[in-house]
Amino acid sequence: MPRPYRVAILGATGAVGTELLSILEQRHFPVAELKLLASPRSAGQRLKFSGEDLTVEALGDRAFKDIDLVLASAGGSVSKAWAAKAVEAGAVVIDNSSAFRMDEQVPLVIPEVNPEAAIAHRGIIANPNCTTILMAVAIYPLHQIQPIRRIVAATYQSASGAGARAMEEVKTQALAILQGQKPQTDIFPYPLAFNLFPHNTKLNDLGYCEEEMKMVNETRKIFGVPDLRITPTCIRVPVLRAHSEAINLEFDQPFSPAQARQALSQAPGVRIVEDWQANYFPMPMEASGGDDVLVGRIRQDISNPNGLELWLSGDQIRKGAALNAVQIAELLANQDLIRPAQAAVAAQ
Repeated sequence: MPRPYRVAILGATGAVGTELLSILEQRHFPVAELKLLASPRSAGQRLKFSGEDLTVEALGDRAFKDIDLVLASAGGSVSKAWAAKAVEAGAVVIDNSSAFRMDEQVPLVIPEVNPEAAIAHRGIIANPNCTTILMAVAIYPLHQIQPIRRIVAATYQSASGAGARAMEEVKTQALAILQGQKPQTDIFPYPLAFNLFPHNTKLNDLGYCEEEMKMVNETRKIFGVPDLRITPTCIRVPVLRAHSEAINLEFDQPFSPAQARQALSQAPGVRIVEDWQANYFPMPMEASGGDDVLVGRIRQDISNPNGLELWLSGDQIRKGAALNAVQIAELLANQDLIRPAQAAVAAQ
């Protein structure tokens, strides 16, 4: 049984932060003490954990004193400014931002795919992007049987990917439209209610946005295949929570749907959802609040004898973010790879 740890949640009041709080409780992670950290404007808020009211504290120079583990979900700029300070104070940081994902010195980990990478951490472990996690969990079991040569992905990304305020914005926009009013935008550049648009991150010279390049670069790093051919198209859709993805895979040889179904039925973190008679397959509404990546509509690509098609839905806030981080923490705890803060400081 792992010993209890002193844990801090950085970005505790955000959508992922509050989910981290509930997942730690649901999965009975061994918490000796829990500190909630956020920006000064959120300080003073109270959140529940295991029946106890905890007060959110403002992030400051002594925030990580005697903390063993930091679960960070406060954005890349905050992580870049504070993660190293947490490590210096003796903590292990599991970071949910994009700050360290492509750093060669930082493991990028999905426990169902590359748990061994976490062992080599130097204080910081990166959580991949949500779309990368959901796709990788679903396709890595197939890649283990026969290496994937090319991935064509189209994502259908919910408002939750932009946080709690984005989810509320979509609700407000939908109400305004139904009342014949003009929807207002704040978080997104365009109305998302009853609408969709390509992912609103910066485009590169090739016309790919940052979200799409995250899928490309992160999947290559996690799979350990730097030349893996991947082309994604990421789209924002008017769904509150849980992302979906249409995936086309190309192999060197045919990969039958029956073989894929057999592999995925035994894969950790995957649940097959298929009723061909009812035309019933994974839906974000049913993935929301769940831990598994729902996979279905597994079929032969009729344009390519070596191609395979599948469709998935997964909760972006849980497996796409908070759950994956807690699973990494569990992986470390089970192997006793989180040292007490005082011992870690003494060893530096």
